[in-house]
Amino acid sequence: MQPNFKTVKNILVVRNDRFGEFLLNIPALRALKETFINAKLIAMVDPYVKELAAGIPFIDEVISWQAKRHSLTETLKLIRSLRKKHFDIAVVLNPSKELHMITTLAGIPVRVGYNRKWGRLLTHRIEDKKYLGDKHEIEYNLQLVGLIGAKTENLALSLNVNNDIIEQESIIAIHPWTSDPLKQWPLDNFYALAKKLTEIPGLKIIIVGGRQEEEKSIRLLKGLENRVVNLTGKTSLLQLAAVLKKCKLLISADSGPVHLACSVGTPVLAIFRNDIPGKGPARWGPRGKNSFVIAKNSLEDIKVEEVLEKAKDILLKNPG
Repeated sequence: MQPNFKTVKNILVVRNDRFGEFLLNIPALRALKETFINAKLIAMVDPYVKELAAGIPFIDEVISWQAKRHSLTETLKLIRSLRKKHFDIAVVLNPSKELHMITTLAGIPVRVGYNRKWGRLLTHRIEDKKYLGDKHEIEYNLQLVGLIGAKTENLALSLNVNNDIIEQESIIAIHPWTSDPLKQWPLDNFYALAKKLTEIPGLKIIIVGGRQEEEKSIRLLKGLENRVVNLTGKTSLLQLAAVLKKCKLLISADSGPVHLACSVGTPVLAIFRNDIPGKGPARWGPRGKNSFVIAKNSLEDIKVEEVLEKAKDILLKNPG
């Protein structure tokens, strides 16, 4: 059964994991909005991501639902709430048994997702082959919503943010952190890079990251405290987006801020390893204008001077 493009009124889209993964669903969300032109689009996301979701222009409403074990009372309350909204379609972008069960018991007639974790509860499903890494995450997400005919020609990431949070414009942001140790460029290299960047006249260097990296950031910047501005743990996600929008460049490990910078139009220089299928830049690389990836089989083989010279090259080509 294919839903009618004109009669669908309410669409639930679920992606309640990390914010970087959520941002890469923006083209898929756009495809749903452009295809089901009369529909209200409601996103169910992790509470931490809620403010970012509210900044996406074609999302009409945001529901918080953390990816954790919920009590029966919490689950039943959500199911009753979803029933009252009379959804026509649910798209589950990060599969889980709980989400598949909830959308089924909420009486949503069209349920789209991946054929795993009780995928039999879905009405439209495809095999999850993301681990192969033969497409970008954006294309995988568009492939999923394509099951119900949703499509778009615009694959750009976009996010509305307050552009007045910071005045200084000659800024390079560095995000040294990654949640996966396999993707971590040595922190000593990030220190050396930050030190060399501070020697470029007219540039302000900032370090960004989440609250979980605050202590690590203090240790990393020992000796550079007066030369680098440490914003680690000091911004919300939306504030971080606004800061990145003012930056001339973000240099980052493979992490969520890469996609956040792309969403606000900031060039990215991302550092990847490319020897693990499904974890490399082919799937997770930046999809933003003037962005670039340095990738090798071993992160130890990516030298500070190589990153520094590429950063200078990007700045030279994008002086604005």
